[in-house]
Amino acid sequence: MTVRRNEIAKPAEDEALLVTSGDLRLAANQECWPAQRDMEEKLTAAFAQKGFKLVRAHAYNEAEKHGFISSQRMGMDVFMNIHPEARLVFATAAWQYSHHVLPGLRSHRGPILTVANWSGQWPGLVGLLNLNGSLIKAGKEFSSIWSKDFTDDYFVAALGEWLRDGRITHDLKHVHALDTARLPAKSAELGALLAGELKHRKAIIGIFDEGCMGMYNAIIDDELLNPAGIYKERLSQSALVAKMRTVGDAEAEAVYRWLVAKGVKFAFGKDPATDLTLEQTLEQCKMYIAAMRIAKSFGCDAIGIQYQQGLKDMTAASDLAEGLLNNADRPAVFAEGSNEELYPGGPLVHFNEVDECAGVDALITNRCWTALGLDPSTTLHDVRWGEHYKGQDLDAFVWLLQISGAAPANHFIGGYAGASSERQPAMYFPLGGGSLKGIGKPGEIVWSRVFVEGGALHADLGRGTAVSLPLEETERRWRETTPQWPIVHAVFHGVSQNQFMARHRANHVNVAYAPSTEIADKALATKAAMLAELGVTVHLCGVTQPG
Repeated sequence: MTVRRNEIAKPAEDEALLVTSGDLRLAANQECWPAQRDMEEKLTAAFAQKGFKLVRAHAYNEAEKHGFISSQRMGMDVFMNIHPEARLVFATAAWQYSHHVLPGLRSHRGPILTVANWSGQWPGLVGLLNLNGSLIKAGKEFSSIWSKDFTDDYFVAALGEWLRDGRITHDLKHVHALDTARLPAKSAELGALLAGELKHRKAIIGIFDEGCMGMYNAIIDDELLNPAGIYKERLSQSALVAKMRTVGDAEAEAVYRWLVAKGVKFAFGKDPATDLTLEQTLEQCKMYIAAMRIAKSFGCDAIGIQYQQGLKDMTAASDLAEGLLNNADRPAVFAEGSNEELYPGGPLVHFNEVDECAGVDALITNRCWTALGLDPSTTLHDVRWGEHYKGQDLDAFVWLLQISGAAPANHFIGGYAGASSERQPAMYFPLGGGSLKGIGKPGEIVWSRVFVEGGALHADLGRGTAVSLPLEETERRWRETTPQWPIVHAVFHGVSQNQFMARHRANHVNVAYAPSTEIADKALATKAAMLAELGVTVHLCGVTQPG
């Protein structure tokens, strides 16, 4: 006989239940478990200080050597034994697959708190923001909080509020609705023109397998996407592997030689299990060519490669290919058996991890930046971590943005000559392959996020500056995160650390450069106008009104 949830004993008034989600990959869960265990101990102590017991709702797995929920089925089974009105805490110190716990959270009736440790290590902040964005899309009420050691005043006060009221109220005064009537006339006119062109000649985004890593928040239903003039071509990653097999060795070697001539440094080693090898890099070059040929054959305006379950066990990582696709300056690719160059003169927009919200954002950015005569190279980044930095010319909270793939060399100090390719961590990428690594060049940026909320498309837009930090500080931050990946030091204007965390609807943020503050403001206004004309509700974050 199946036990019904309403027959399960409700926890005592001074108890809260803890759940946590992990990766689907055993090696990652085992590697990340010590950080999760340490965080849970600190979180338990923080609850005890408030007179509450924090009780795990699922046990440590002795055979697998970790205590994460590691599949959707497991998550559903765990929630079968949780009282629907219990105080429920989701806590993470690592990247996690949100769909492991989303079914249980959607049907839970009691107060929900999502928590992460303020660390860039694995990272919990990225996992937290993904789950938060997924809950927002699902229309599920929850509260969220984060902390370095769970003893700071901000965390302690917020925890007390949640235990007392079942909710946490954050300061969101930095968010303003776009007033289209106050947009500069030229920006409004150009944005409307570009939106009209997109609706007339509709765009296709190629989806190489949807739903990467349980990112429910990264999927846009066709009913929301199509009115903006954007449609999906649903592709298979197996087709990408098959197309790679048709790419000749000489073609791949030509791409590799192009990169070497540009100054890219490849950190080759001898052991393919742990080192980057030339064979892995050439496989990535074949993926770059194959992806462009598939995109052209389907008439895609942008593509997203999932590169996780399945593809990770068949070929080298997609990250080098992704970075090349997103750059305005890249190796030429020709149609198979002809001299027809594919997508000449600019990027083929790629959205990492098939984040469709980032793909829509990047596609619109590409149209706006191109129309303004700006470099359209753009990318998404993980909101990985950040700390306050005080130096000779800077006294500000500096975010560390980082992504395994899709970062274009035009965003790096020195371009390709400032880039390197290092083997991806084996626990995530068993067949290797290199990243395209570099340090984000200082300059003015527009940051953004398209997201789904209340059954409609929304977009947050803001301004920022990518700043230069001393090399030793950059190296320290790399050591605190993933040193094989590209890095951007970013200051978001008019938005505090806690305001950004409380508002942001995703683990990803899109970034595009502009050559000056004035031009960045004009680009933001044009993008805001185009989004609004496409029916997207636009919110300005830290910006009262562009122009």
